[in-house]
Amino acid sequence: MLIIFHATIGLLLSCAITLQQRMTGLSATFGGSGATFVQRRGAESVLFKATVWLSVVFFVLGVVQLFISQS
Repeated sequence: MLIIFHATIGLLLSCAITLQQRMTGLSATFGGSGATFVQRRGAESVLFKATVWLSVVFFVLGVVQLFISQS
């Protein structure tokens, strides 16, 4: 049951990461001016916060599964 929940969170996390817009282009990788401040508003802010919470839940579930499997 816990594995199914972990897989579901993983799929939701993958979708949330994929839906986010990239803030900088490839030029920032090669020394371009990538030092711009971007303020998230509305749905973009909600998606960002959901991504953070999903990643925290995903990590915690992984640790819980590790301890359960060692018992």
